[in-house]
Amino acid sequence: MPGIVIVGAQWGDEGKGKATDLLGSRIDYVVKFNGGNNAGHTVVIGDEKYALHLLPSGILTEGVTPVIGNGVVVDLEVLFQELDALSARGVDVSKLRVSASAHVITQYHRTLDKVTERFLGKRQIGTTGRGIGPAYADKINRVGIRIQDLYDENILRQKVEGALDVKNHTLVKIYNRRAIEVDEIVDELLMYAERLRPMVADTALELHEALNAEKIVLFEGGQATMLDVDHGTYPFVTSSNATSGGAATGSGVAPNRIDRVIAIVKAYTTRVGAGPFPTELFDESGDYLRETGFEFGTTTGRERRVGWYDAPVARYASRINGVTDFVLTKLDVLDGLDTIPVCVAYDVDGVRFDEMPVNQSDFHHATPIYEEFPGWKQDITGCRSFADLPKNAQDYVLALEKMSGSRISAIGVGPGRDAIVVRHDLVD
Repeated sequence: MPGIVIVGAQWGDEGKGKATDLLGSRIDYVVKFNGGNNAGHTVVIGDEKYALHLLPSGILTEGVTPVIGNGVVVDLEVLFQELDALSARGVDVSKLRVSASAHVITQYHRTLDKVTERFLGKRQIGTTGRGIGPAYADKINRVGIRIQDLYDENILRQKVEGALDVKNHTLVKIYNRRAIEVDEIVDELLMYAERLRPMVADTALELHEALNAEKIVLFEGGQATMLDVDHGTYPFVTSSNATSGGAATGSGVAPNRIDRVIAIVKAYTTRVGAGPFPTELFDESGDYLRETGFEFGTTTGRERRVGWYDAPVARYASRINGVTDFVLTKLDVLDGLDTIPVCVAYDVDGVRFDEMPVNQSDFHHATPIYEEFPGWKQDITGCRSFADLPKNAQDYVLALEKMSGSRISAIGVGPGRDAIVVRHDLVD
């Protein structure tokens, strides 16, 4: 049975939660394999809207086992806030599994994230200030705290002492902030240990056994391809691998167990934070897309930057991830437009680029070359088959499919759970 990866094909916020929910009744496990509570999924079920940040969106589907993999950095306070909020709304959260090897975000990670970003001034990356980057930096520097360390107080204290040796010098001498006490961190982390204990597991082994037992495992990526630390618009990226390759390293499941890669792409483009964005709009069209698509961050509430669909970015995502299927979301946001431009290539100082430039400076200076498509000026939120869509909407989807490198297997036509048109089965 398949291992299926879901990733974002742009700069995030494409609607991955909805795609996970679409598959929910057919899958057995949903695994979050990267990121932390800097990303958010919004899932609409009936009249209920759920905003998830750290938890995999599969936690909302009955019968699914949600897993936080080893590639995630976990803020324990946020974890239990989310679990309590869902429990209060009648959601069963008892099946959650958390990797013993996942790293923990501490108070000093959050503090360093905020003060460093302020210190950078105009050179800010645009982080959420939630300690994600510093936690990953500690992981790579081999001074991180892992979930399993909470169950050996001596080891935990030694690791916190080692981490704070340098960090307190940085906080006090560079940023003029107070030093953080070791006991303060240790006591805070131990406060969560017993409540967390029933959830902690060797999740890599559990997922391996699930696949051997012919269970369907869905790997849910946070952020998106263009925010991947290796393959995104560096340095304006997240601190983890948000592409399909990260599913293997972030879960402990071998790459050859992954059978399908589903990439989520909006019918236009958005991003949050600093960095190059060739199709970005600063006019009434941008205001229309932002307001109609409600493009405000699930986690931060920040206005998203908006632009037209970028086909070279979609092709790049298809290639990097090995995409087998695209899910096109928010097609309904375009309902009111007379014409819809699509970026088909870039102009960089008079040179045409049909693919993303490998040089970041070229991408930063890229001017989009557009092809325009006629709008349909009809409400499509009630459509449930491809034939139901207006002819111009069908033509738009088929044009995007041709220029994006993989088939478009499903189309989101509204915020509701059932507001989707399925063209090809995403599992079989």
